Amino acid sequence: MLGGLSPENFLARYWHKKPLLIRQALPGFKGLLAPHDLMSLAVREDVESRLVSHTRTGWKVAHGPFAAKDFTRLPKKHWTLLVQSVDHWLDAGADLLTRFDFIPRARLDDLMVSYAAPGGGVGPHFDSYDVFLLQGLGRRRWRISAQQDMELLPGVPLRILRRFEAEQEWVLEPGDMLYLPPHYAHDGIAEGECMTYSIGFRAPSAQELAVGFLDWLHEHLDLPGRYADPALRLQRHPGELSDDLVSQVASLLGGMRWTDTDMARFAGSWFSEPKPSVFFEPPARPLGLAAFTRKLARRGVALDRRSRLLFRGRRFFCNGEEVAAPLRSTAALRALADSRRLAPGAYAPALTTLLHGWYEAGWLQWE
Repeated sequence: MLGGLSPENFLARYWHKKPLLIRQALPGFKGLLAPHDLMSLAVREDVESRLVSHTRTGWKVAHGPFAAKDFTRLPKKHWTLLVQSVDHWLDAGADLLTRFDFIPRARLDDLMVSYAAPGGGVGPHFDSYDVFLLQGLGRRRWRISAQQDMELLPGVPLRILRRFEAEQEWVLEPGDMLYLPPHYAHDGIAEGECMTYSIGFRAPSAQELAVGFLDWLHEHLDLPGRYADPALRLQRHPGELSDDLVSQVASLLGGMRWTDTDMARFAGSWFSEPKPSVFFEPPARPLGLAAFTRKLARRGVALDRRSRLLFRGRRFFCNGEEVAAPLRSTAALRALADSRRLAPGAYAPALTTLLHGWYEAGWLQWE
C-alpha cells in the first residue's frame, strides 16, 4: 500500500516530512459506498456532515443533518458533500483503517468521505494533521505546495488560502493515494463526479492538551492544606487583595505536582476518548454474565466501530476510562487493543466480567 516502501522506510523518509504519491496503493479499489449511500448518512442527526459549494457569489458552507430533498436542488457542478467518521457506520470503513496500523492507534482520527460533483472542491487550504487521500470513484486533480504564505481569505466560511501557488500536480485515479504531512497546502478539484477517502490523524494543539490535562487534574488531584490567615492585619482598603493573600494562594497551589505516570494516565484517557458526537447503543436485551461467558467461548467479540482501546503496560484505556488489567488478562486485552477482536475462548473470570460490562455499555459487539 506504500508503493513498495516498508512502513519503517515510509516513517523515516516521509511521515511528517514530505508528500508521497502512491499509484495503485489499493489496486482495484473503487470505493466503499455509492454517492446515494453517503447522502443517506448525511441526513442522520448523529452523523457530522457538511455541504460546500462555490459559485460566482463566493463560497458557502451548510452543516447537516440534511433533508433528502436538499440534494435534489443542487446544481450539476461545483459542490462537495463531506461526511466525517464513516468508519463508525460502515464495517468496510473500519476495516480500511486497519490498513494504516503502522501508525499508532492513538493518533488515528477518522475516515472522512467526500463526494464531489464535477468541478467540486473545498478550495486551496492546509491541514494541521497528517492525511492520506485515497481515491475511490472517479478522478480528482490534486495540486500541492510547500509554500510558507498561509494567509487566509477574509470573510470566508472556510480556511481558504489567499495566495495559493501550486508546485506539483497529479490526477488521481481509483486506488491511487496521496500522503500529505501537516501544513502542506493542497487543492483538489473533481474531474467529473468523484469520491475521496481521507484518513486523518489526531494532532491536538498544546492548548487543547493543557485544557484536557487541567480537567483531568481536577478529577485526580488532592492537595492538602486550606487557606488561613491567623495573623491578619487591618487593611486600609477592604477591597484590596493583599500581598499576603496572593502569596498564600501561590504557596497552596505550589503543591501541585505530577509524575510520568500521571502523564501516561492522562494521555491514555485523552487519546482514547471518543468524539463528543459519539453515542453507544447498549444491546436491547443484554445477556447475563453466565450466558455472555458461554457465547464468548463460541463466538468471540470485537470492539464496536466507535470504541477506542489503548494501553500502556498493565493500564488500559477504553473510551476515556482507565482500567487496570485483571490478573492473567494483559495478553488478551493487548490482543483486543491491537486487532480490535478477541478470539473465542474461555477467559479468566475477572476479564470476562470486565468484557461483559463493556458489552452492556455497547462498547463490544459479537464477532
